[in-house]
Amino acid sequence: SAKDMKHRLGFLLQKSDSCDYSSSQGKKEKASASQRLSQEEVRKWAESLENLIHHDRGLAAFRAFLKSEYSEENIEFWVSCEEYKKTKSPAKLSPKARKIYDEFISVQATKEVNLDSCTREKTSHNMLEPTLSCFDEAQRKIFTLMEKDSYRRFLKSPYYLDLVSPSGSGCGPENCKRNHTHSLDCNSNIISQCA
Repeated sequence: SAKDMKHRLGFLLQKSDSCDYSSSQGKKEKASASQRLSQEEVRKWAESLENLIHHDRGLAAFRAFLKSEYSEENIEFWVSCEEYKKTKSPAKLSPKARKIYDEFISVQATKEVNLDSCTREKTSHNMLEPTLSCFDEAQRKIFTLMEKDSYRRFLKSPYYLDLVSPSGSGCGPENCKRNHTHSLDCNSNIISQCA
């Protein structure tokens, strides 16, 4: 009967909708799982600052930590230098170099990084004819500064400790020792806010 056929079609349509929903849920879960950090990855961050900042999620966590200390200009300068080195067009070198110099190195820089006068002077001289390596020395100094100072504090901070804690501890209030505990299973709010 027509009524029976209509009922079957409605059922099939409903079933295909629920299949679409469940397959999209599956995709979301897979994406979420791929964004999770392994304990091994997080532990590698403690081996060196390079391991930390060459990992997208590590860089995001470190940047969030520096922001909390009002000293994110150092990592922003380092990242800007890394991006600058990828410049392919010689015509773009000078404007990009000037932008980095004005933002981080010049006397009136909005996000001035802490460089000694000798390095600052050498970098200023490099601005006359910018090359892909014109910020290398300044970038190296800032990296060393972060490595000796803020990186060590980061490793003792909740931004790192909450990620390296065993994933079995969960995120329930009964398992939290600190106010902002985020284990790997919770997909760390700290990192997701900054990534």
